[in-house]
Amino acid sequence: MAYFASALAFLALLLWSRITAADPQTNLLLRACSLINVTNTTAFAATINLTFSDLRFTISSAAPGSSATHFATAWGYAQPFYALFQCRGYLSTADCLTCFSAAEVCIRICGPANGARVIYDGCFLRYESTPFFQSKGPGNGNNCGERNSTSGFSASVRPLLEDLKANTPRTREFFAAVEREGVFAVAQCVETVSEEGCEQCLATAVDHVMLCLPSADGRAVDAGCFMRYSDESFFPANRTVDLSPYLTNSARNVTMEHGRAKSSKKGALIGAVAGGVGGLLLLLGAISLLWIRRSRDQRNPSEGDTLGESTLQGSVNFHYKDLKTATNNFSEKNKVGKGGFGDVYKGQLKNGRTVAVKRLIITQTSRARADFQSEVKLIRNIHHRNLVNLLGYSSKCDNFLLVYEYMTNGSLDKFIFGNRRGFLNWRQRFDIIVGVARGLAYLHQEFLVRIIHRDIKCSNILLDNNFQPRVADFGLARLLPEDKSHVNTIFAGTFGYTAPEYAIHGQLSEKVDTYSYGIVVLEIISGRKCNDIKLQPVTQYLLEWDQSVPVLKQAWKLYERDLLLEMVDETLDASDYTPEEVKRIIKIALLCTQSTVAARPTMSEIVVLLVNQTDDALHPTRPTFIEASNRVYGEASSSPAGSTSTPVAASHATFSTFQFSAR
Repeated sequence: MAYFASALAFLALLLWSRITAADPQTNLLLRACSLINVTNTTAFAATINLTFSDLRFTISSAAPGSSATHFATAWGYAQPFYALFQCRGYLSTADCLTCFSAAEVCIRICGPANGARVIYDGCFLRYESTPFFQSKGPGNGNNCGERNSTSGFSASVRPLLEDLKANTPRTREFFAAVEREGVFAVAQCVETVSEEGCEQCLATAVDHVMLCLPSADGRAVDAGCFMRYSDESFFPANRTVDLSPYLTNSARNVTMEHGRAKSSKKGALIGAVAGGVGGLLLLLGAISLLWIRRSRDQRNPSEGDTLGESTLQGSVNFHYKDLKTATNNFSEKNKVGKGGFGDVYKGQLKNGRTVAVKRLIITQTSRARADFQSEVKLIRNIHHRNLVNLLGYSSKCDNFLLVYEYMTNGSLDKFIFGNRRGFLNWRQRFDIIVGVARGLAYLHQEFLVRIIHRDIKCSNILLDNNFQPRVADFGLARLLPEDKSHVNTIFAGTFGYTAPEYAIHGQLSEKVDTYSYGIVVLEIISGRKCNDIKLQPVTQYLLEWDQSVPVLKQAWKLYERDLLLEMVDETLDASDYTPEEVKRIIKIALLCTQSTVAARPTMSEIVVLLVNQTDDALHPTRPTFIEASNRVYGEASSSPAGSTSTPVAASHATFSTFQFSAR
């Protein structure tokens, strides 16, 4: 009998090692690179090589069962450098090392950036030039699966995730994997944060991952913690964590001890054999499930992104006839707006879900198809609470259709200068301003490739049921080449919102979105369009204020005279805001519209400026004004030679420079 039990144990170990070694979970969820490069690239290369070598050695040489098999830090060498690597607690050492190898290759794409991080399903790698081990990081949003769950699944997910949030910080390694009522879930914090930091990070993670429901699979991706749920097992059964000691009192332990004392040797032997056989059956079942899943994956390989990588997920391909039925044959009654390239219709799918269907009116050219593929492949993989989710597409013949989640409250422009003007109070407007900034910061720095929207305006900002903003319409988005700070490109945007260097010289960088964002903020505060066609031509472009001057120019004039409160929307209740806060936000908007591209803050910096309560460092310089006659005033001297515009002396902003890395 002992021989039989030993044989079962050996066979189980052999089978399990084959399964786990074959699943390092190297599905890339996020890659973020700092926009600031190191100055000494030679020393940096030597440092990063030595540091990564140390991390690998720590993981590979750790004693079995110790936390070091899944977690390691390193620092020092030729220059300040800090690195951290962590595997999910359920991975084997072999799979952990495989995931580390994938992460190391991926993070090196960031080149000489002074900070970067990559997050996979199975592991997390990060380095910085400043200490960050105690940082729990900002909430970066969610990553939701494509399949919807069965009835009742969501009701089981919510309490389980709440239990994980409350009790994972109390476990020894800040890790918990649980299966309950057909729900498989994992929560994990970086081991260097405090228990309080873990609690705060997971509280944000729960809020993000809950937004995925009723999807059958969801993840919350963060620099300091990770949370995932699914209706399919993604971790071995023997790696689950019993949360009951954290949920009940010590009486349970007394009962368990009493039960163990009454067990006989015969019962133990029977239990061991039965357990071994049962375990073997479970393992064989796991092998079958793994084989079926891999066969399915081989039959349905995911498409790569437009840079040739294979990390982006595919999109749901809807049948054209189903979308035609859902929108009542694209009837005028169902039309809810006009987006990039075409009209948008409200539709109801067979499962009852309400969606927005964008019908692209584009000809069958190579560029048109490239635009379509760019939008489908990129947006389907973007998951952030302030960005609209693309659900799928249809590309039958000449009909290019994009299917988005439906936003009940429509676009922001209706609430700022449309028929619902005056509905939003100051707090709601401020939340929208911050939310849009967070969404753009994600596109510029947090997504695995840098994306520039190019056409930020109020009509491209949608509002959900809680009036939280969702940036929409990525039909004009393009990838920024990794080796260029800007690109010359065909103009795609809306005059009045567009940065001068892009409108005039075709120079595209993420600071183009920064400029447009500043204009939108001025619109939100003032209730005026930046290019109001009802005004005389000389007044059409916003940055000025006496109803004959564009909004931006008017805002600058009021700033020079210390009269910024005069531009506040008259429909706002003065008791809802403080003058200091409003003036601070206007100054931030003016920082975004400065003539010199380098003087404009990044969107990540803008988020920090918005949530800070001081304006001591906010000293914007004069913007560039483009009037309806196409005359340009105040353009920076960075214009190409031969430009007919009149330059002024270029000057950088005097606000404090923040050293942001990819966090």
